[in-house]
Amino acid sequence: MMATTLKTASVLAFEAKLANSDAIMASGNWDERGNAKSFLPISVKEKAVRGTISNRLKSALASDPAKVDAEVQKANLQTVDNAALPFEHDTLKVSFTIRVIGDLATPSTCNDPAYQQALASIINGYAEQNQFTELANRYAANIANGRFLWRNRVGAEAVEVQVTHGNERWVFDSQQFDLRSFAEPSGDLAKLAQVIKQGLAGESFALLKISAFVKLGAGQAVYPSQELVMGGGKGDKSKFLYQLDGVAAMHSQKIGNALRTIDTWHPETAEVGAIAVEPYGSVTNRGKAYRQPKDGMDFYKLLDGWILKGKTPPLEQQHYIMAMFIRGGVFGEAG
Repeated sequence: MMATTLKTASVLAFEAKLANSDAIMASGNWDERGNAKSFLPISVKEKAVRGTISNRLKSALASDPAKVDAEVQKANLQTVDNAALPFEHDTLKVSFTIRVIGDLATPSTCNDPAYQQALASIINGYAEQNQFTELANRYAANIANGRFLWRNRVGAEAVEVQVTHGNERWVFDSQQFDLRSFAEPSGDLAKLAQVIKQGLAGESFALLKISAFVKLGAGQAVYPSQELVMGGGKGDKSKFLYQLDGVAAMHSQKIGNALRTIDTWHPETAEVGAIAVEPYGSVTNRGKAYRQPKDGMDFYKLLDGWILKGKTPPLEQQHYIMAMFIRGGVFGEAG
């Protein structure tokens, strides 16, 4: 009877259970990565450049050679932020921390006790049956494989990730991992996964300190997060890079997106591989949502079917739903 009268709470919110910090960037030499003091903060510098006109021209301009010549003679003047390794250093260091929080079954806000009870029942049931093993394995893999480095990882000669938890320390060769799929962890990766699993289950406090080292080459550009410029008043500067007290940095949201890139349960996995856990499977740089409501594969359809209609989703979609709760967000019924 309860399943028929139950309604989605109008106010429902979860806090993120993988709470990662911003990441700061430093430079040093690959051979000295054991000596933390040898790595120095990378600063963001401004440079003014005279570029060329390279955008598509309107048809009327493009069809007249004289007009094209006149157009390309104009200088494309721009001021941009830039970050790079100094010429005496060949390696980028990216550092951040992650706190793993338990008590997943309790939303931070829920205004419907009956719905909250039903929600707690499915989350606790999942936790008893699966112990968060699959999710912890995947989060651990995304730490070890250096996915959070984003563009800084591309074309690197070597990538190493060091993880510290209390007195334990694990070192991973990130280039040994496949970014498209997840294998069963072993050795140090299994130990890291176990720490995350216990943190999610609320069995122990988990704080991970992560340092990634990327051998790029002396003087090479590095890629902090780019700031979104809202409104005007910024002058002619066209690119702003994120800084923390003058040090090049990456947004916690960008790091978090990489850590939760574990969804290989969406309909187009064979084509695109893992995507970040999002309600509609959205990947903004591809302009596509891989979990469409019309297919019943989005978070809300799956969750409502499970709680309101008693339709238990397949195990892989249960993993996805739990990963959404770990991601956190506001999930109440639309007004």
